[in-house]
Amino acid sequence: MFVRCSDLKRRPPTTGVACSCGVVCPLPPGEAEHLAVRSYLMMAIEQLIKARGLTQTRAARLFGVTQPRVSDLVRGRIELFSIDALVEMLGRAGIGLSIRLEPRRRPA
Repeated sequence: MFVRCSDLKRRPPTTGVACSCGVVCPLPPGEAEHLAVRSYLMMAIEQLIKARGLTQTRAARLFGVTQPRVSDLVRGRIELFSIDALVEMLGRAGIGLSIRLEPRRRPA
């Protein structure tokens, strides 16, 4: 998963992620969870597009966004999408969400 360095420069280091510049850059607290949720939602939308045999133009109409926005999604441009935007797109396609919360595992 790649994140732009410029998105991380003002944040305190905690853990790392492979960055678009080829360096492991720090992630702020909670960012890993946000990336995981956005990634999961983006994959679900991409699978929906494939399962329904939609073109990017038809998918854009279904989701209420532009075709370039769908293109960004299928190309994995995770930094361009908020959780809210992805949930809205799924809702417009008639897909509901259920959320399961789990306690974090403590390192041994």
